[in-house]
Amino acid sequence: MPLYSFEGRAPDVHPTAFIAPTATLVGDVRIEADASVWYNAVLRADFGPIIVRAGANVQDGCVLHGGEDPITEIGPGATIGHLCVIHGCVIGAEAVIGNGVTVQDGAQIGARCLVGAGATVPPNTVVPDGQLVLGGVGREKGPLTPTAQLWVDTNPALYQELARRHRNGVEPAG
Repeated sequence: MPLYSFEGRAPDVHPTAFIAPTATLVGDVRIEADASVWYNAVLRADFGPIIVRAGANVQDGCVLHGGEDPITEIGPGATIGHLCVIHGCVIGAEAVIGNGVTVQDGAQIGARCLVGAGATVPPNTVVPDGQLVLGGVGREKGPLTPTAQLWVDTNPALYQELARRHRNGVEPAG
Protein backbone atom coordinates (compact mmCIF):
# COMPACT_ATOMS: atom_id res chain seq x y z
CA MET A 1 0.00 0.00 0.00
CA PRO A 2 1.40 3.42 -0.86
CA LEU A 3 1.96 5.33 2.38
CA TYR A 4 3.84 8.61 2.15
CA SER A 5 5.10 10.94 4.82
CA PHE A 6 4.81 14.63 4.09
CA GLU A 7 6.80 17.28 5.92
CA GLY A 8 7.45 14.90 8.81
CA ARG A 9 3.90 13.58 9.17
CA ALA A 10 3.27 9.96 8.23
CA PRO A 11 0.08 7.91 8.05
CA ASP A 12 -0.78 5.95 11.19
CA VAL A 13 -2.72 2.77 10.40
CA HIS A 14 -4.07 0.50 13.13
CA PRO A 15 -2.95 -3.12 12.64
CA THR A 16 -6.56 -4.36 12.33
CA ALA A 17 -7.44 -1.86 9.58
CA PHE A 18 -7.51 -2.86 5.92
CA ILE A 19 -5.81 -0.58 3.41
CA ALA A 20 -6.11 -1.81 -0.19
CA PRO A 21 -2.78 -2.13 -1.99
CA THR A 22 -3.73 0.60 -4.49
CA ALA A 23 -5.07 3.11 -1.94
CA THR A 24 -2.79 6.09 -1.30
CA LEU A 25 -2.37 7.76 2.09
CA VAL A 26 -0.27 10.94 2.32
CA GLY A 27 0.69 12.88 5.45
CA ASP A 28 -1.27 13.08 8.71
CA VAL A 29 -3.80 10.32 7.96
CA ARG A 30 -5.03 8.26 10.92
CA ILE A 31 -6.88 5.00 10.33
CA GLU A 32 -8.39 3.44 13.45
CA ALA A 33 -9.17 -0.19 14.35
CA ASP A 34 -11.21 -2.26 11.89
CA ALA A 35 -11.59 0.64 9.45
CA SER A 36 -11.01 0.09 5.74
CA VAL A 37 -9.79 2.16 2.81
CA TRP A 38 -10.53 0.53 -0.53
CA TYR A 39 -8.92 0.41 -3.97
CA ASN A 40 -7.74 3.63 -5.61
CA ALA A 41 -8.93 5.84 -2.76
CA VAL A 42 -6.68 8.83 -2.06
CA LEU A 43 -6.44 10.39 1.40
CA ARG A 44 -4.15 13.44 1.23
CA ALA A 45 -3.58 15.17 4.56
CA ASP A 46 -1.25 18.04 3.71
CA PHE A 47 -3.41 20.99 4.85
CA GLY A 48 -4.75 19.21 7.93
CA PRO A 49 -5.33 15.74 9.38
CA ILE A 50 -7.73 13.12 8.09
CA ILE A 51 -9.14 10.68 10.63
CA VAL A 52 -11.05 7.54 9.69
CA ARG A 53 -12.59 6.32 12.94
CA ALA A 54 -12.98 2.72 14.08
CA GLY A 55 -14.99 0.48 11.78
CA ALA A 56 -15.56 3.15 9.11
CA ASN A 57 -15.03 2.40 5.43
CA VAL A 58 -13.86 4.60 2.57
CA GLN A 59 -14.73 2.84 -0.66
CA ASP A 60 -13.10 2.61 -4.07
CA GLY A 61 -12.04 5.78 -5.87
CA CYS A 62 -12.81 8.26 -3.09
CA VAL A 63 -10.82 11.44 -2.53
CA LEU A 64 -10.50 12.84 0.99
CA HIS A 65 -8.73 16.15 1.56
CA GLY A 66 -9.14 19.23 3.65
CA GLY A 67 -7.78 21.53 6.26
CA GLU A 68 -7.71 22.08 9.99
CA ASP A 69 -11.04 23.79 10.66
CA PRO A 70 -12.71 21.42 10.73
CA ILE A 71 -10.37 18.52 10.20
CA THR A 72 -11.66 15.86 7.81
CA GLU A 73 -13.16 13.16 10.01
CA ILE A 74 -15.12 10.03 9.16
CA GLY A 75 -17.10 8.88 12.20
CA PRO A 76 -17.08 5.39 13.69
CA GLY A 77 -18.81 2.86 11.46
CA ALA A 78 -19.57 5.42 8.73
CA THR A 79 -19.61 4.43 5.05
CA ILE A 80 -18.19 6.63 2.32
CA GLY A 81 -19.51 5.14 -0.94
CA HIS A 82 -17.63 4.76 -4.21
CA LEU A 83 -16.20 7.87 -5.95
CA CYS A 84 -17.03 10.38 -3.22
CA VAL A 85 -15.22 13.66 -2.58
CA ILE A 86 -15.02 14.44 1.12
CA HIS A 87 -13.34 17.81 1.68
CA GLY A 88 -12.72 19.52 5.02
CA CYS A 89 -15.86 18.20 6.68
CA VAL A 90 -17.11 15.89 9.42
CA ILE A 91 -19.16 12.74 8.77
CA GLY A 92 -21.01 11.39 11.81
CA ALA A 93 -21.03 7.91 13.29
CA GLU A 94 -22.67 5.23 11.12
CA ALA A 95 -23.67 7.77 8.46
CA VAL A 96 -23.94 6.45 4.90
CA ILE A 97 -22.61 8.69 2.15
CA GLY A 98 -23.90 7.35 -1.17
CA ASN A 99 -21.87 6.80 -4.33
CA GLY A 100 -20.59 9.92 -6.05
CA VAL A 101 -21.49 12.35 -3.26
CA THR A 102 -19.50 15.54 -2.70
CA VAL A 103 -19.40 16.95 0.84
CA GLN A 104 -17.72 20.35 0.94
CA ASP A 105 -15.70 22.37 3.44
CA GLY A 106 -17.17 22.95 6.87
CA ALA A 107 -20.16 20.67 6.36
CA GLN A 108 -21.22 18.44 9.23
CA ILE A 109 -23.26 15.33 8.52
CA GLY A 110 -24.90 13.96 11.67
CA ALA A 111 -24.83 10.42 12.99
CA ARG A 112 -26.84 7.77 11.13
CA CYS A 113 -27.73 10.08 8.21
CA LEU A 114 -27.98 8.89 4.64
CA VAL A 115 -26.83 11.19 1.84
CA GLY A 116 -28.21 9.82 -1.43
CA ALA A 117 -26.02 9.03 -4.44
CA GLY A 118 -24.87 12.00 -6.49
CA ALA A 119 -25.80 14.68 -3.95
CA THR A 120 -23.69 17.72 -3.26
CA VAL A 121 -23.63 19.01 0.31
CA PRO A 122 -22.64 22.70 0.18
CA PRO A 123 -20.03 24.31 2.44
CA ASN A 124 -20.93 24.80 6.11
CA THR A 125 -24.16 22.80 5.88
CA VAL A 126 -25.16 21.17 9.16
CA VAL A 127 -27.33 18.06 8.85
CA PRO A 128 -28.79 16.85 12.18
CA ASP A 129 -28.61 13.19 13.20
CA GLY A 130 -30.83 10.68 11.44
CA GLN A 131 -31.70 12.73 8.35
CA LEU A 132 -32.07 11.77 4.68
CA VAL A 133 -30.34 14.12 2.22
CA LEU A 134 -31.13 13.92 -1.52
CA GLY A 135 -30.39 15.93 -4.63
CA GLY A 136 -28.12 18.80 -5.45
CA VAL A 137 -27.67 19.93 -9.03
CA GLY A 138 -25.39 22.84 -9.90
CA ARG A 139 -26.99 25.84 -11.62
CA GLU A 140 -25.63 29.18 -12.78
CA LYS A 141 -26.23 31.81 -10.11
CA GLY A 142 -24.62 34.92 -11.59
CA PRO A 143 -21.25 36.63 -11.22
CA LEU A 144 -18.66 35.29 -8.80
CA THR A 145 -19.16 36.17 -5.16
CA PRO A 146 -16.15 37.62 -3.31
CA THR A 147 -15.44 34.19 -1.77
CA ALA A 148 -15.64 32.44 -5.14
CA GLN A 149 -13.44 35.13 -6.68
CA LEU A 150 -10.86 34.54 -3.94
CA TRP A 151 -10.70 30.83 -4.87
CA VAL A 152 -10.35 31.61 -8.58
CA ASP A 153 -7.63 34.18 -7.85
CA THR A 154 -5.57 32.17 -5.35
CA ASN A 155 -5.94 28.50 -6.32
CA PRO A 156 -3.35 28.40 -9.15
CA ALA A 157 -0.51 29.77 -6.99
CA LEU A 158 -1.64 27.71 -3.99
CA TYR A 159 -1.35 24.44 -5.92
CA GLN A 160 1.90 25.43 -7.63
CA GLU A 161 3.42 25.97 -4.17
CA LEU A 162 1.85 22.77 -2.80
CA ALA A 163 3.24 20.78 -5.75
CA ARG A 164 6.70 22.20 -4.99
CA ARG A 165 6.33 21.14 -1.36
CA HIS A 166 5.30 17.62 -2.42
CA ARG A 167 8.12 17.38 -4.96
CA ASN A 168 10.60 18.25 -2.20
CA GLY A 169 8.94 16.62 0.79
CA VAL A 170 7.12 13.38 -0.08
CA GLU A 171 8.85 10.11 0.64
CA PRO A 172 7.77 6.54 1.33
CA ALA A 173 6.72 6.12 4.96
CA GLY A 174 8.11 3.38 7.11
